[in-house]
Amino acid sequence: MSEKLKCAAKTMIKELSKLSFSEPVTHTYNPLVYAWEAHALYLERYAQGKKRVLFLGMNPGPWGMAQTGVPFGEVGMVSDWMGINTLVASPENEHPKRPIQGFGCPRSEVSGKRLWGLFSEVYPDPNDFFAEHYVTNFCPLVWMGETGKNITPDKLPKVESEPVDVACRKHLAVMIKELDPEFIIGVGAFAEKQLKTMVSEHLPNYKGVIGKVLHPSPASPAANRGWAEAANKQLREQGVWK
Repeated sequence: MSEKLKCAAKTMIKELSKLSFSEPVTHTYNPLVYAWEAHALYLERYAQGKKRVLFLGMNPGPWGMAQTGVPFGEVGMVSDWMGINTLVASPENEHPKRPIQGFGCPRSEVSGKRLWGLFSEVYPDPNDFFAEHYVTNFCPLVWMGETGKNITPDKLPKVESEPVDVACRKHLAVMIKELDPEFIIGVGAFAEKQLKTMVSEHLPNYKGVIGKVLHPSPASPAANRGWAEAANKQLREQGVWK
């Protein structure tokens, strides 16, 4: 199964590589290119077999997946809990204020630490978590402005975001066909919206449950008041966790 997902990822990479972005975007990273070794290992190790739950994030954070190639990939959680630690190359046109240091990055990705922190608390052995769950991002691209400020997908003009969304929804449809999850859960409203659009476009006969949990971003006041407790409650209310 991981080989099919690798092929799907490479197809998406090829389609996204054809796109260009105008100001305020000055730099675009794709960790599926320069951190492919780590991402492929994540697929090989944890994307085997059917999954009951698929969690979908938006796109990489600068200190998470941008560094490790793993969704929400806070360095400590990926290295210590998942056991993934590989060499990571440098992206083309690297931003001087956003260097890629890979698993040597000293910064912690708050969103990733919160998300994987909850999962690792409930499932101390990652194999127990990934036996039924999988986590992916809708889009693998990271956009930055001249100052290094992160630009999220929803801030792109529609003429530039639409071809990105089309390629990413095609990839997501393949992933859901392969993993066949009972629950597809958006981490935040953007991801939930993309799940609903993808199902209507590509998988109209999908019988599973589309849900949402609060995004763990530190930019969210609600997440800062206790994300793990809120997410745990949401997952139980939706029947994802018992």
